[in-house]
Amino acid sequence: MGHPTEQKQATHERILEAASHLFRRQGFSGASVETVMKAAGLTVGGFYAHFSSKQALLIESLSRMLTARRAEWFQGLDDLRGAEWMSHFVRRYITRAHRDAESPACPLPAVLSDVVRGDAELKEALAREVGVTVEAIAAHLPGDERADARERALATYALCIGSLSLARASAGTPLSDELLSAARRAAVLLADTPKTGS
Repeated sequence: MGHPTEQKQATHERILEAASHLFRRQGFSGASVETVMKAAGLTVGGFYAHFSSKQALLIESLSRMLTARRAEWFQGLDDLRGAEWMSHFVRRYITRAHRDAESPACPLPAVLSDVVRGDAELKEALAREVGVTVEAIAAHLPGDERADARERALATYALCIGSLSLARASAGTPLSDELLSAARRAAVLLADTPKTGS
């Protein structure tokens, strides 16, 4: 009937959902297989029916989380370009709510240090996902002799991740809000078409 297949897929999704939540809160290293399975309401013994290793779970979770975030960040912005597009985008990403969330929408501030210590496969998975996001950003940005659209997109994404990470690390201090405000302004400037003679 296909019921066992559907049930296995549903269980797989439960594990991914639990893992995504924990990874965004605690990073990859902070959430063990046992913790993930417990959060999913399952026993540890069932893990390997779905994933060959914790690393496989990390890679699939990272892809799932960033795919979902892209859909949210870029929704309804298809017809915008340049500084107008960027202004909308950064108001969705570089925010106090995002900084202060216990389980922030973007996993990168929580997991990057774990990826640094991970193996090549995990780093390649991150690079693929960042590449997809950068291409989506670049499609809405201008280029000129100073920097092409991809360079601006790379710089913008790095600015977003870095500023949010620093703002989270310094939360509760005046610097934290200052970082968010400065990053939003800088991102829009990066996306602005330069004026003649500039």
